Amino acid sequence: MGILTFDSVSKSYGDTAVLKDINLTVAEGEFLVILGFSGTGKTTLINMMAGLDTPSQGSVTFRGKPITEPGPERGVIFQNYSLMPWLTVTGNVRLAVDTVFPDLTAAEKADKVAHYVDMVGLGHAATRRPAELSGGMRQRVNVARALAMNPDVLLLDEPLSALDALTRANLADEIEHIWEADRKTCVLITNDVDEAIVLADRIIALTPEGTLGAEFNVSIPRPRDRSAMNNDATFKALRAEVTGYLMDVGIEAKVEGTRVLPEVTPIHGVPTAVADAQKGLIENRFLDFSLLHKVYPTPKGPLTVVEDFDLKIDRGEFISLIGHSGCGKSTVLTMAAGLNEISKGAIKLDGRHVEGADPERAVVFQSPNLFPWLTAKQNVAIGVDKVYPSASQVERQEVVEYYLERVGLADAMDKSAADLSNGMKQRVGIARAFALSPKLLLLDEPFGMLDSLTRWELQEVLMEVWSRTKVTAICVTHDVDEAILLADRVVMMTNGPQATIGKITKVDLPRPRTRKALLEHPDYYTYRQEVLDFLEEYEHGNTPKAAQKTAPKAIAAE
Repeated sequence: MGILTFDSVSKSYGDTAVLKDINLTVAEGEFLVILGFSGTGKTTLINMMAGLDTPSQGSVTFRGKPITEPGPERGVIFQNYSLMPWLTVTGNVRLAVDTVFPDLTAAEKADKVAHYVDMVGLGHAATRRPAELSGGMRQRVNVARALAMNPDVLLLDEPLSALDALTRANLADEIEHIWEADRKTCVLITNDVDEAIVLADRIIALTPEGTLGAEFNVSIPRPRDRSAMNNDATFKALRAEVTGYLMDVGIEAKVEGTRVLPEVTPIHGVPTAVADAQKGLIENRFLDFSLLHKVYPTPKGPLTVVEDFDLKIDRGEFISLIGHSGCGKSTVLTMAAGLNEISKGAIKLDGRHVEGADPERAVVFQSPNLFPWLTAKQNVAIGVDKVYPSASQVERQEVVEYYLERVGLADAMDKSAADLSNGMKQRVGIARAFALSPKLLLLDEPFGMLDSLTRWELQEVLMEVWSRTKVTAICVTHDVDEAILLADRVVMMTNGPQATIGKITKVDLPRPRTRKALLEHPDYYTYRQEVLDFLEEYEHGNTPKAAQKTAPKAIAAE
């Protein structure tokens, strides 16, 4: 018998079935990962383990006894931090110790608290309050608090999802080290395949229907080094298998493709004489960043955020721009959009200097910025009506509906933006950008706020729509796989301030691309290693000595 058991468990809220006929046994000392899309009932599953929810049918037991309420033998770490803002790190952990071990002396309690605070690397911050801590540090306090209760089972409900990629990876590694030392039973809920493989003994997928899907055993020896795993055949095969399964059960073709795009020409505010003179877009150096600088005034003097950013992009090329937080990726993008003033240097698009915002340069931000009181169709139509002034109303509607259909919103066009999920809102943002028929598409971490599986789905949507338009595009991202999947070239930036281009990798992989196909391509992991090696050099704000010497000064499109 396992330590935790689900026997024919189903859970419904009203008429909505969330989980169906779950049979699951968690072995003592096992690290189990439940992997699945948002809305599949993962959190409901772990809440029943924690005693925070009860099944509609069936039973959940801990060591053979029904779970009816929370208990200290089952420590829970949630996505949000739930810390007492007026207490220090030590004070927040002490709360748990006082509750679970009331009979210990004050000195014993203090020793126990200090032990777990040190274990998660917060000894130096023990007297700080939550407002003085980063997101990653706050989550470490949560981990320390749960561990200090000395639970038999540690339940982790997407504890890393709100963190940036580097902090997330570091904290996942720490959780693995803690588990190795203590061998507590762990159940982790996540939507990140790499995180699952790094941590798990066993991975179980949860399907969109709320049933348990395929099960994958992870035989990779511990400790598991992320960089080394990139060259591990077992890791590659398992990653492809898990990814392929999740895409098969969760990402299906949602585009009917019934509408036809009308033959209408966009007007982007270019004077008629200029437009006539420039018929036939420039092919080479269509987008030209020339020794670009961005300098901000500060009380201590001018601060150069980006310097000597020099890049030539051909028409129809897709560029991924990647680097650590603070490296100026978004600054470059907003200058290209005309939303941020250029301090020095120049940006030319189709032979003309970029000056101010213009619909010829469409931007998709991390948050799509929709008008919540308008429908999806109305949000897209606002730009279309301005860009196609000579088209008929019927033709403009066809443009709007064509792109909303392409992004899988054929059945949700008339829903108000307020009633859409985050993923659906971002689909509207993508449709709106493409519907402007821009010369340049600028994407600023467009999927950064979404869970990784929704992100995969929208990447497929983006690639499908892009393959029809071949619009010149730049995508800012921190996701290595996303960068390679989308790009013809991956442009890597050094750390800021004074960030510049550190390396460029040309991605010679076949198009059209799918994530499943790329994971099986023999060259994919070579490209991935190149980008990972570069990012590792610049981790934690490092500036390699050779960086300034090797940073390319002028790189034309190949």
